[in-house]
Parts: sequence; structure tokens; C-alpha cells
Amino acid sequence: MNGTSGSSEGKGTTTGHAGEERRTVVVVGAGPTGLLLAGDLAAAGVAVTLVEKRARGIGNLSRAMVVHARTLEQFDARGIADELEAVGEPLDELRLFDRLTLDLSHLRSRFRYVLVLPQYEVERVLERRAVKAGVRFAYETELVGLAQDADGVHLDVRGPDGATSTLTAAYAVGADGLRSGVRGAVGLPFPGRSVIRSLVLADVKLTERPPALLTVDTAGDAFAFIAPFADGYHRVVGWDRSRNVPDSEPLDLDEVRGIVRQALGRDFGMHDARWMSRFHSDERQAPAYRVGRVFLAGDAAHVHSPAGGQGMNTGLQDAANLSWKLIATLRGRAPEGLLDTYEAERHPVGRAVLRSSGGLVRFAMAKRPWTRAARAAFATLVGRVGPVRARAVGRITGVGIAYPAPRGAHRLVGRRVPDVALRGGRLHELLRAGEFVLIAPRDAAFETGGAVPAHWSSARRTTLLVRPDGYVAWAADEADAAAVGAALGEWGCGA
Repeated sequence: MNGTSGSSEGKGTTTGHAGEERRTVVVVGAGPTGLLLAGDLAAAGVAVTLVEKRARGIGNLSRAMVVHARTLEQFDARGIADELEAVGEPLDELRLFDRLTLDLSHLRSRFRYVLVLPQYEVERVLERRAVKAGVRFAYETELVGLAQDADGVHLDVRGPDGATSTLTAAYAVGADGLRSGVRGAVGLPFPGRSVIRSLVLADVKLTERPPALLTVDTAGDAFAFIAPFADGYHRVVGWDRSRNVPDSEPLDLDEVRGIVRQALGRDFGMHDARWMSRFHSDERQAPAYRVGRVFLAGDAAHVHSPAGGQGMNTGLQDAANLSWKLIATLRGRAPEGLLDTYEAERHPVGRAVLRSSGGLVRFAMAKRPWTRAARAAFATLVGRVGPVRARAVGRITGVGIAYPAPRGAHRLVGRRVPDVALRGGRLHELLRAGEFVLIAPRDAAFETGGAVPAHWSSARRTTLLVRPDGYVAWAADEADAAAVGAALGEWGCGA
């Protein structure tokens, strides 16, 4: 393989053979989505090059500030959740707007909270994992062209010295954000619109402590959000609907203070801003997540409003869904059409997040009497009706997301499996092998082939074949050896 990589510094050139290229993947974009995906692939022995146009180094200017329960479960299944918990702040309720606060303490998860944690801390841990797994980084390297054929994908990249070279791989993944060069190279549009213009963002120190770990509210035309960093600074996001100016318009701290005072009643004595920016929020989604051998994930595939903190989390779930499918395909163990299920499963999720986050923004900034009445009715419904509240919590945290099941499949197929207790351990610990897990009754003795064997710690009789991403691939209430063997064979993990 020819291209700029060869070391974690992104320098040098490596050369391989065509046979090696058929077992490689190039990921473009070293944000959280690209880092998780590349780390998964490399941990499974897949040769991965991660292309990033930024210089090496984790910045502290990222926008995402929360990690939801389902993402923490995916991190736990990779052995890194504890490290992230140690630097984050748990919050067992999530306030979305006035009168609507979601209680997370009853989640059926090991993580019954949202973790307040800046994106750069997530990236730091994911980058270290990727380096350890053997990902080859190409920093200061930009995609300038892409072509694909029946044998692979050919990516033209320009390195830090200005020279252009070509990376060839079996598959490529664009995790390169809103302005994705990969998406443009495969000719996919990015339809949608800007829903919030002239948001302001500042990292500041405060002389007064906000009343909550996450402080958020609206008043009149103003919205404000405040969250802490571990180093004594706070992230402030604000929006004044009456002030619609270009992102290039200069921003000063007095403007930020004014928006926060309008929305929250006081500015908490903010001072010493180390960074300020003006930006806008889009709602967009690519019509497809796959074009031949090229896939899109994260913000390259979908962007939405910051309401509910779902953006980074949705991208990380994209990566968790795609990585094991690429691994199975490259190993020659994938069922027919497995890679097509990535788009089939994740595109509807992206569309749902687009709608829910956009709806939250519209409710939060409701101005007309009838929209305020609708917001109040919605908040009352969520607060008083248990099933509605559970669906809302499940959707935002990700634990309620399930994937479509084939006609006639067991009722559990496509559903997430919580971190259930098993004889001798728990599910997330077993998933760290990156393989399917077969959970059988305590008295069963099935041949498990390439799946990790496990038994219920309870008297439960259901047999589950759990995918590497923690969702049910197959299930039976009373299974025999023949049925289990057929399921293992269908999913490429038979004896």
C-alpha cells in the first residue's frame, strides 16, 4: 500500500502487496467516531490508516459535553468506561427545557446517568487506544481525490510536505464531519438547513457557582447552557433569536454575558474567556450511508441541533455498528449482505435523532402562545405517563434504540442486551473480545464455535446470540444443539 502513514506521527511511506490491500481500511477523520472505528478494526487485526488534516494533538475547543448511557456501555465493552468515568461528572437527570427534566436514575443500565465530559477527553482516551492497537495515523494529511472499483478504494491524499500519494484499501470510511470530503467525493448531497443561526460559545471562568452541574434555560428570545470543565473553566453556549448575524461577525464577552443574563437571570460573574466563537447549527442527513466500498459515519452522515447532547453519541454508535461488520467481512465470515445492514440500521436512527433534537429546540424556544401550550402539554405528558417518559429517556440516552428484525424472528432480535450478570462475569466484559457471545441456560452445553460461551447466572431458559455491538442476532426460548449450530453458522461463527 502506498501512502502517507507508517507511524503515529503521520510521516513516511509504506508499501505493501495487493493481497494486503484487500484486508485494509482507510478511515478519514480522527474525531471520536473515526477514532473508535479505527481502534476497533486495529484491535481485531485489521490494518488501518487514519487520515486527519489537523496536526497531531488533542485540542480543548470541542463542542460536545455529554456522554450518554448507551455510549458508556459501548465504552465498557471496550474496557475504557472506568477511565472516562474517573474524569467526568455523573448527572442523574437531564434538563431539556423549562418543566421538562428527565430522571435517568431508573435506566436499565449500569450507567444510570449522563456523564458530563468534554469531547476532547473522549478523544484522548480513544486516540491512546487506537495507537496501542496499531492504527497508523496520517496527520496533516488531506483527502484530495477518491476512486473505487471492484477491487478496492483509491484515496489521493496530500501530506504535510505538500506531496500527493495514493492510499489503496478494501474499504474506506468518511468520518470527516460536516464538510466531509469523502461524502463529496462519492457524490452524495447533504440536504437540510440551518436551524439555529448565530449561536455563541465561550470557555470562561465564573466567580459564582451555577445552581446545577448542567445549567440550561430559556427566557424570551434567549437560550443559555453552562457546563463545567475539570480545569476550572466553564463552557457557555448561548443564543439570542433576535440577533441573526454571520458566523464571521466579531464576538466579545459582553455579548455572551448579555445573552446569559437574559436566559438565566445572571451571568455568574464570567470572566477570562480563553476561547469564543460564533457558529450555526444545521439539520442535515446524507440520503445514503454507503456508496460501494465507501461508508459515512458521524457528522459526515448526519448533523443535528445540540439539544439533548446526541450528536457525538450518535456518531459513536455508528462506529460501533459498522466496525464489527467490516471485521467479519474482511475475515470472510460475514453473512451475505451484512455490510448493507449498516445503512439499514443506522440511517433511521440518524433520521429519528434529527427529528427529536430539532423538536426539542423548537419546544425550548417556543414563542407563540399555542406552541408554548404544546410545550407545556408535552412536558406534562412525559412527566406523568411512564411509558412516554421511558421512550423519551430511551431515545435520548440510546438505550431504547432497537434495530429491525427479519419477519418471523424472535421478539428479542435487534434489541440491545443490558450488561446482564452471567455465571462468572458480566456481558460487557465478554464483549471485550470483539466476538459474538452465546448466552445459554445454566444446564446447557452447546458447541459455540467462534462465539464466546456464557451462561445465565439465573434460571432463565432463553438462549441469546449477542452481536459484538451488544444487540441480539438470534434468540430462542427453548433451543437445541441443532438450532444453535444453525444460528452460529448463519452469522459466520460456527465451528
